[in-house]
Amino acid sequence: MVTSSTSENSFLAALRGGLPEVLPEFLRSRRWFGGKARTIHSVEVSDVVPLYQESSHSYLLLVKVRYTSGPDQTYHIPLVRMKWEPLNRNDGTASLRLRSENSSEEIVLTDALSNEQFLSRLLDSVARGHSFPGARGEVRAACTSALRQLWEPSQRPLTPSLMNVEQSNSSIVFEKRLVLKIFRRVEEGINPDLEIGSFLTERTSFRNIPLLAGSLEYLINRGTRMSLGGLQGYVTNQGDAWQFTLRALAEYYGKMRQAAGLEANEIPRATTLALCDQPIPDEASKRIGQYLESAALLGKRTAELHMALSSERQDPAFSPEDFSEAKRKALVESAVDLLASNFDLLRRHKSGMPEHIQREADNVLRLEQKTRQRFQLLRKIQPSSMLTRIHGDYHLGQVLFTGSDFVIIDFEGEPARPLEDRRQKRSPLQDVAGMLRSFHYAAYAPLLQQASNQTRGDDKLQVFGSWAHYWQVWVSVAFLKTYLDSSADCPSIPVNREELAVLLDTYLLDKAVYELGYELNNRPAWVRIPLDGISQLLRSTA
Repeated sequence: MVTSSTSENSFLAALRGGLPEVLPEFLRSRRWFGGKARTIHSVEVSDVVPLYQESSHSYLLLVKVRYTSGPDQTYHIPLVRMKWEPLNRNDGTASLRLRSENSSEEIVLTDALSNEQFLSRLLDSVARGHSFPGARGEVRAACTSALRQLWEPSQRPLTPSLMNVEQSNSSIVFEKRLVLKIFRRVEEGINPDLEIGSFLTERTSFRNIPLLAGSLEYLINRGTRMSLGGLQGYVTNQGDAWQFTLRALAEYYGKMRQAAGLEANEIPRATTLALCDQPIPDEASKRIGQYLESAALLGKRTAELHMALSSERQDPAFSPEDFSEAKRKALVESAVDLLASNFDLLRRHKSGMPEHIQREADNVLRLEQKTRQRFQLLRKIQPSSMLTRIHGDYHLGQVLFTGSDFVIIDFEGEPARPLEDRRQKRSPLQDVAGMLRSFHYAAYAPLLQQASNQTRGDDKLQVFGSWAHYWQVWVSVAFLKTYLDSSADCPSIPVNREELAVLLDTYLLDKAVYELGYELNNRPAWVRIPLDGISQLLRSTA
């Protein structure tokens, strides 16, 4: 065991010198590594921060990955030094092995998040506000006032267990009391999950979120910082709202198998916003059932979130700001650029699609100019609404269902976007559009699953497609109607109906065009959902 400062310094030098050679293979094997599709040019160890030398040799690594093309990425990797053992590739544990220049001994390091002692010590460090110096900066742990509501450090230790559900981050549950989320890909600046979580926990009364109990940051010697992790209260739940919705849809489709087909006039052609001006038909309530009330409750919680995020007037990071002409211009240009890129991608991929999807693709491609014109409408309005902080990546998977209510989680924003971009103020209608598009995905997901598993699956998709559209329309109305009623006094929601319609239409179309590119690149069998979404939005009448 390393004990003297001299031998420890020698060991740290060995890490900095030897790790760049072995890290690429290790990174490619990790679920959270976001550069698997890119070619690694080199890896640089930016800093190695030693922790807990007296009981377990553990280290927090900051690693910069350079690729043959595109921007660099920095990853946060907690590691524990292990005793040497023969390499066993079948034990499921990934390890880093290297040799020191001054010793024949092989150094073995493994992921610290599978080490119970390390995790317990890390929680204790957050609770007690410990700090750990490195060569180029300092790791600093801190707690908030909310921690004492959730757990007292003087109580018995909490047993940690690593969750296996996330990919871009890693989360550890401490006996259904606390959750420690470790950010894997990090950037200079504060992560929005910590920033918004802290704001909502400590400066608002909105409580349909996990309370932020602590943070882990790396303070760089030149004065900047990186967010490494956040400690939150555990939310007892029955899964996320996506799973809850799919269960409701299974019951809905089960009932509709026995029902007569829909008449053509039963599916309205009006926009979701226009339908909010009328009551939901009794027949829709009977067919869809309890889920309409759930969608309305989710609309209420979403409005309450946006009201809380627009409540600050002094802090420049959260105070509402004008929806300026420059901001509108940037939004339109971004949407038009994405449209051109993804429609060009659709043209290139179209020939490899089944014939009936090719026809849908042709219909959508003929709407390109109309889509562009719809985006340009945003340039012509004079917004009365303000821009605020928002969730930024809002969909059914970002909401937990408790059995009677909804809790909104994960305020990081879209992980692929730069951190500063994710911290920008936007219209809350972007979140609303994200949830409305998520209802569309949920409605068709069970049918597409059947279509991929059964020879006659496409026939079932045709039969139940009208029922999927019917469910999507009225669930979306239930959500949006309650959202608008509950956010009537919110400065970031337009009072003017034309402005509201144009903004919501812009965000819905932009989201569907984004989904088109995503599905073409990742799940071609699902491309008909965004194709259908674009068609719906452009043929609906206000």
